[in-house]
Amino acid sequence: MMVPRDVGWETTDWEQIGVDTGRPSIARVYDAILGGKDNFAVDRAVAAKRLELIPDGGQGARLSRAFLARGVRHLARLGVTQFLDIGSGLPSAQNTHQVAQSVEPEARVVYVDHDPMVLAHARALLADDQQRTRAVLGDLRQPDAILDDPVVRDFLDWSRPVGLLLLGIVHHLADAEDPSGCVRALVDRLPPGSYLLLSHFSDASAEARALEQALQQMLGSGRMRSELEIRAFFDGTRLQQPGVVPVVAWQPDDGPAEPPTPSTLLVFGGLGRIGQPLT
Repeated sequence: MMVPRDVGWETTDWEQIGVDTGRPSIARVYDAILGGKDNFAVDRAVAAKRLELIPDGGQGARLSRAFLARGVRHLARLGVTQFLDIGSGLPSAQNTHQVAQSVEPEARVVYVDHDPMVLAHARALLADDQQRTRAVLGDLRQPDAILDDPVVRDFLDWSRPVGLLLLGIVHHLADAEDPSGCVRALVDRLPPGSYLLLSHFSDASAEARALEQALQQMLGSGRMRSELEIRAFFDGTRLQQPGVVPVVAWQPDDGPAEPPTPSTLLVFGGLGRIGQPLT
């Protein structure tokens, strides 16, 4: 199905495919921060609060998107030709498959998200690329169900390395939901030579800690964690240089990284290698 790219589409139409338009969605809030159109009033209210507490015009979200592009490009250049992007969110600029295929045209990508609106848009976007991309519903809190999904299981070659992307999603799991266990369940089933690219909200600024309270109240999720806690998600992998750092400082394309601000300190990320390196 082709999906309209504006909020003029009737709310009831979205509800018919399982979208709860009365509750904010992580993917739609992110879309609103980036200035997209695939969101509703409840999502824009959360986005507005985020921009009130950290008034950066959405710079933090753009830095996170740039981290995705640099990380995927780096992995593709290392020879990784297949990616599992969990919590992929709504399509935006520099989607995973576009970045990967700019380096390796035959790279394969499976997008996973628990939001049916994301799935609808992703399938519309990928309609002409079914040979190399897929999109499925899945929830990070059920890692085995994701890996056992027939599309994930059969579309990717599990005898070869996989680039696992967990970008801006793990911080939406509460401590009681065992985020470390969910990440480790995925990592433990990856083939040797695979990689984990992960980013996460950091508690490195007072503004971020205030944002955590607002997200919990308005969105029901959004947990700031320390650098040490974020580093622990890479247990079972070998962290690559420069380690867990603000995403703006992770292998920047050119020039020195931007100075520390509440915006540039909001998200930390890193890359971990599983098992033996590619040969």
